[in-house]
Amino acid sequence: MIDALSWLCLLGGGFFVIVGAVGLLRMPDFFTRLHASSVTDTLGAGLLLAGMALQAGFSQASIKLGLILLFLFFTSPTATHALAKAALHGNLRPLTGSKAGEGG
Repeated sequence: MIDALSWLCLLGGGFFVIVGAVGLLRMPDFFTRLHASSVTDTLGAGLLLAGMALQAGFSQASIKLGLILLFLFFTSPTATHALAKAALHGNLRPLTGSKAGEGG
């Protein structure tokens, strides 16, 4: 049962890494690309680390993987927020969806 749950986490993590990579290539501006990369950092890497921890069982390796996961969940959103704030401070504005020349 734990093996199946581990594989589910690993496959889910791989899925989110692929979705994040496609998002980085397909998204039109910096802020949407930043969102795609943050999905890869938190969900993709988080599920991969959780799957590896389940594979390792209760051992020193799983404790280390858990600490890495905890560190990643705190630092990744903070870094993403800092990058977005720096981009806004540098006068980089997100795309709004309205075309140039339209009123509104």
